[in-house]
Amino acid sequence: MATASLSALLLAPGHLAAQTAESPAPVLESAAPQEAAGSGEITVTGTRIVRDGYDAPTPVSVISTKELKAEAPANISDFVNTLPAVRGSGTAASSNGSLSNGAAGINTVNLRNLGAARTLVLFDGQRSVASTTTGQVDVNTFPQTLIARVEVVTGGASSAYGSDAVSGVVNFVLDKEFTGFKTNYEYGVTTYGDGANHKINFTAGKSFSEGRGHILLSGEYFTQKGIQSIDRDWNDSGYFLANNPAYSAAACTDSSATTLCYPEYYVGSGIGTGQFTPGGLISTGPLRGTYFGSIDPATGKASVNQLVFGATSGQWMLGGDYDITSAGHRSSATLLPSEKRHNAFARVSYDFSPAFNIFGQFSYSRYGGQSYYQQTPTTGVTIQRDNAFLPDSVRAAMVSNNLNSIQIGTSNIFLPPQGSDNIRQVFRYVAGANGDFGTGGIDWSWDAYYQLGKAKTHEELTNAWNIQRMANATDAVVAQAGNVGGYAAGTIVCRINVDANTANDDRNCAPLNRIGTNGASAAAINYVLYGGLQPLRKQELKEEVAAANFSTNNLVDLWAGPISLAFGGEYRKESVTGSVDPLFQPIVANGVTTGTWIYGNYLPTFGRYNVKEAYVETVVPLFKGMDFNGAFRITDYSTSGSVQTWKAGLNWQVISDIRLRGTLSRDIRAPNLSELFAPGTGRTNTVNVPQADGSTIPYQFNESTVGNPDLKPEVARTFGVGAVLTPSFLPGFSMAVDYYNIKIDDAIDSLAAQTLINQCYEQAIANACSAISTTGGRGVTTPGLAVTSIEIKPTNFVSQKTSGIDIEASYRREVGPGALTLRALASKAFKLETDNGVTATTDAAGQNTGGLPDWTYRFSAGYDLPSGFSIQAIARGVSGGVYNNNYIVCSTDCPASSADYRTINLNKIKGATYFDLNANYAFDLGGSKTELFLSIRNLFDKDPVLVGNGPTGNNTPAYPQTNRALYDVLGRVFRLGIRLSM
Repeated sequence: MATASLSALLLAPGHLAAQTAESPAPVLESAAPQEAAGSGEITVTGTRIVRDGYDAPTPVSVISTKELKAEAPANISDFVNTLPAVRGSGTAASSNGSLSNGAAGINTVNLRNLGAARTLVLFDGQRSVASTTTGQVDVNTFPQTLIARVEVVTGGASSAYGSDAVSGVVNFVLDKEFTGFKTNYEYGVTTYGDGANHKINFTAGKSFSEGRGHILLSGEYFTQKGIQSIDRDWNDSGYFLANNPAYSAAACTDSSATTLCYPEYYVGSGIGTGQFTPGGLISTGPLRGTYFGSIDPATGKASVNQLVFGATSGQWMLGGDYDITSAGHRSSATLLPSEKRHNAFARVSYDFSPAFNIFGQFSYSRYGGQSYYQQTPTTGVTIQRDNAFLPDSVRAAMVSNNLNSIQIGTSNIFLPPQGSDNIRQVFRYVAGANGDFGTGGIDWSWDAYYQLGKAKTHEELTNAWNIQRMANATDAVVAQAGNVGGYAAGTIVCRINVDANTANDDRNCAPLNRIGTNGASAAAINYVLYGGLQPLRKQELKEEVAAANFSTNNLVDLWAGPISLAFGGEYRKESVTGSVDPLFQPIVANGVTTGTWIYGNYLPTFGRYNVKEAYVETVVPLFKGMDFNGAFRITDYSTSGSVQTWKAGLNWQVISDIRLRGTLSRDIRAPNLSELFAPGTGRTNTVNVPQADGSTIPYQFNESTVGNPDLKPEVARTFGVGAVLTPSFLPGFSMAVDYYNIKIDDAIDSLAAQTLINQCYEQAIANACSAISTTGGRGVTTPGLAVTSIEIKPTNFVSQKTSGIDIEASYRREVGPGALTLRALASKAFKLETDNGVTATTDAAGQNTGGLPDWTYRFSAGYDLPSGFSIQAIARGVSGGVYNNNYIVCSTDCPASSADYRTINLNKIKGATYFDLNANYAFDLGGSKTELFLSIRNLFDKDPVLVGNGPTGNNTPAYPQTNRALYDVLGRVFRLGIRLSM
């Protein structure tokens, strides 16, 4: 950690970052070009050197307290994620599909879109225990009311902080010296009257023993009523990316000039599924197109209708009765989760002497969140001809066509949507000491601490059905006289209870009418949902950290000034244990995982590793205005051995108006607990298997993710260079421009299920085929065999390269009776290339289906009046982009489409700009400082840009028809409240 004098900060792009002269804008503290004598110091992330007025060569963006207050986000991550350098982060709203890995409801931070696992999140300069085995720290476990500022280091920092700081560090800095009492209440709601939330918190701080001791207490409560379906008009057009029914592989390789070759993928509106309807659709055979509606009171059986098919390919249908097939399934995912959060924090410190100060700290956070994944469809449901609920006309048609059974697809509309109801509790205990002392003419500072962090998770699903019970209940028949089950003749029963096999009997089985939209009985629903018992996994993640650090700023005096030195060591232990009732576990045999529940199929994770680290860092003044900053760290992992990281940087104040900076570093990310020890938990999904003629067949399968204990840390090389301008001819203006280039070797990654399918069936890659199981067994991928299971396993096989430019400018001056503050932040992504060594290199920069547009920007203008009134306007957004940089756009004269270079009709996605407005009024009320505030996000209620998601995944139609990582999906959002302090 480094310190810079308060007055130095007040002269730079970081000068308005939360101190006495606050401004409503995030800033680059490290742009500060000048040293100034100042009595106050604040800690700034980026280096372990503690030196007044020193600027580290790595850029640091600072989000001030006032900025957080002005926007009053319901979740602090909502604001952090608007910074241009922060791209692709997960939120509680976007993680609702993370059922089987237990990550639903997590709020993460992702710098450069390199993945949240490559961004190190610190809590007041210290690591915090993760909330999942994937290493994700939920930032909403931090006490928001106590956060003094948020610092974002946009560069490699592993030599300073160890593993995970590949793309940078996000440090949530606490106001540990707060004295007094403050409280606030906030209310938020969308312009549509949904998503209502309430937040109340308090903070109290008091000194004792003549100022030598200090006690700090804080608490927060937040509740939010979820938007449990996508109730927005923009989501009703059926806008998807689908397999094009007009595409023919043969036509695209025909030598005839008159043969038309259409693109393989098609993007457009009026698209839905061709496989199921809410009440069931016969999608194959001579009765194809017959679908079932509501129950006819006269017959007690479902109405029978005929679907008008559009053109179909795989799971998709273009045109036709797509509204009928999609009803009940489309938009069934949660738009905003229901949440309850409780946070508590306590800290006590005491200064015995300048050389010895102690502190103890405790924090507790509890998160409870409910969200829904989708109204889960099922295809290939077998209905026997003697099924008790089958309409007579359909039974007669089956007899006429000599059919003993039919296959239907249904969105199971008789069940509520499937989702999760997760609870996470995070406990954090810290005890430490620090002080200053001198010896041999050298002034030293030291600190040491021990931290114990525990995260206890209760990962429970809702409305998930047991697969065997669903099969039992679906096969319903009319009991015949004298049946072995002893049922009265004419009673509708489960076949298993009246067949010759008594070993499969289940007297609890209640027959389920899946033919029609509203014929399922409460007893049958209760049976398939196992009487309310739902897949549940309990886990405890534990992190122990012991660290000690020493630093001095006057080790040796050189011609240009004294040498600074910092060194220290750290020991860390990470572990996970868990439990899952056998009822909820999948069947694992011969390397194949078979799910017993539609979702969940949990297995407990067990594993542990420890880390020993030592580091040294120095700042050496080379000549007046130029410093060298170097650091080296050696890290030893119990799982993979030793690895070294280092940093070398220069900081040169050329003239008072210009400062140049640059760094070169070697950084690492070690595998997390999940990547090392994942036991093979299964999840249900769908893949499209390519056929020889260019068409696809969708299969529902079980995806099993396993760990790899042989993983080693991935290594990154980071280069950054930039300039900071503070022209003397324009007082109040500052600007920083920084270029970054990151290359990661041996990156830890795993191939997605659809990618494995494509590699196996289209490119005949043996390793991909070996991970796939079909009805013929594992690795048997003969065309025509149904895919049943796919194993996903991480390895060190990927290289990644990313580069771009960050720009930040600010200007502040007095205008009229008040102060005007302007600020602009923008990031330009040049590339984000991934090379897996097997298929073509991909470039995610500018792909607006992901998280890294070409340009991301945020502009703000604020005006503060002495009367206490302030207003701020914000414009934020992203540039337009493409679906995939490797796609080839064509219409009827397409080249042959391949797994690496797909052909498509449209490869363009529009950008969007959103406007926000914040207003505050501060005044005294009965001796208390009072503040009223109003924040309006997406002021003009702009709809998101439609993005065609697909073509894989049976959940795709259930999700928003946009990219919620880039575009606002809630519409206009109001937040208002009151703050009191005394």
